[in-house]
Amino acid sequence: MTPTIGRNTYLQRLVGAAALDRAIYEEVEADGRATVQAGATVLLSSIAAGLGSVGLGGNAAANVAFVSVVALLAWAAWALVIFEIGVRLMPQQETQSNVGELMRTIGFATAPGVLRVLGVIPEVTVPVFAITALWMLAAMIVAVRQALDYQSTLRAIAVCGLGWVLATAMAIVLGLAFGPSLS
Repeated sequence: MTPTIGRNTYLQRLVGAAALDRAIYEEVEADGRATVQAGATVLLSSIAAGLGSVGLGGNAAANVAFVSVVALLAWAAWALVIFEIGVRLMPQQETQSNVGELMRTIGFATAPGVLRVLGVIPEVTVPVFAITALWMLAAMIVAVRQALDYQSTLRAIAVCGLGWVLATAMAIVLGLAFGPSLS
C-alpha cells in the first residue's frame, strides 16, 4: 500500500515539526516535494540564529553573517554524522531510508530554531538559544526515529546525541578560531 502524503501547508508543517508531531515527520519523509521546504526551514533557522545573535552585542553585521553561516554548517555536520551513524553504523533491520528522506525530516527538525530570532532582545539571548537548542535536539530525535524507522527512541537519542556533540564541538571551534569579537 502506498502511503498517502498529507496536504498540510508549509506553515502547518513547521508548527507540527516544532510540536514534535510524528505524523508531520512521516509526511515530509514521504513527500519528495518537501525537500525545498526542508531546506528553507534550515536556512530560516540559520538566519534566525544570526539575527538573534545581535543580542550578544559586538559588531552586529559580522555577528549576523558569521552566526548564520556557522549555524548552517553545524546543521550540515550534524546531518552528515546522523546519516553515517544512523544508516551505516546503527541501523535496525527495519531501517530503510535514503538521503532525501532523512534530510527532509531533519531539515524540519530545525523548525524550533526559527524562534532564535527572539535573541535580539539582549536579556533573553542566551536562554532563547539554550531552549531552542534543546528543543531542536528533541525534534531531531523524533525526526531520526521516524525517518530511520527505529523501534527504539533510545537508539535515536544515541544517534542524535553523538551527532549533536560533534556538531557543537565543530561550531565552538569555528567560533573561537574565526568568529568576530564580542567586545
